[in-house]
Amino acid sequence: MTDTPETDRWARKDFWGVVLDAPEVAPLLNFYSKLRGWPIYKADEEDGALDLGEGVAYLAVQRNPDYVRPVWPTPPGGQQMQSHLDFEVEDLDAEVERAIALGAELAAYQPQDDVRVLLDPAGHPFCLYVS
Repeated sequence: MTDTPETDRWARKDFWGVVLDAPEVAPLLNFYSKLRGWPIYKADEEDGALDLGEGVAYLAVQRNPDYVRPVWPTPPGGQQMQSHLDFEVEDLDAEVERAIALGAELAAYQPQDDVRVLLDPAGHPFCLYVS
């Protein structure tokens, strides 16, 4: 099913998304809302989701009281990173600075010149890049 002018995206039943675990929902949900400009669609103490504004994708956060921060880069023999988010930006330096001001941390290891690896407030690696 695809969006057409006649299809209300909220009536669709083919939503998909990425869900991040965190010890608390609100800080991570607020971080990504401010970082990307996506409004919070729903939120409570157990989970929340951001409205990406188009299509049927979402970014969600769920509370996990046993959450353990990922380690980047992964030490030899350690649990490998399972996934990360990529965001294209126009001005890499300005967006890195803005992300840090919102609570991100610049990772010590940077494997590419046109990409910056950052850690969100819960420690999930994410990348800002220019094309």
